[in-house]
Amino acid sequence: MATLQCRVVSAREELYSGEISMLIASGTEGEIGILPGHTPLITLLKPGAMRIQTPNGEEEVIYVSGGVLEVQPKMVTVLADTAMRAHNLDESKIVEARKKAEQMLVNQSDTVQTNAALASLAESVAQLQTIRKYKNRA
Repeated sequence: MATLQCRVVSAREELYSGEISMLIASGTEGEIGILPGHTPLITLLKPGAMRIQTPNGEEEVIYVSGGVLEVQPKMVTVLADTAMRAHNLDESKIVEARKKAEQMLVNQSDTVQTNAALASLAESVAQLQTIRKYKNRA
């Protein structure tokens, strides 16, 4: 089975390093799948779940808040703004953050507050989607 090396890092830590058979991430233009032999590429990531499939068929789900994905002939590198393994996401805290963001939208008084609320809302929605993907997989 063909594989390639993968590194997923955030400013805090390295979340994954090793061989993979496939990676699926949310790019700014939609979902992107990376398999061995993929054309070299650099793309921006948007908040969402990133799935890594190992050569033995196991799958790791990681939430990324955004960042950059680079594909080289034998290596995939993900530089995430922030990242967290799906099983470490706290659904109750995310739901609370979503409610807070929705309340900020209702009470917004300027463009800066609106943009901050929309960004917070988008991130909480992406985290909840990641949790649901992880739970459906488990």
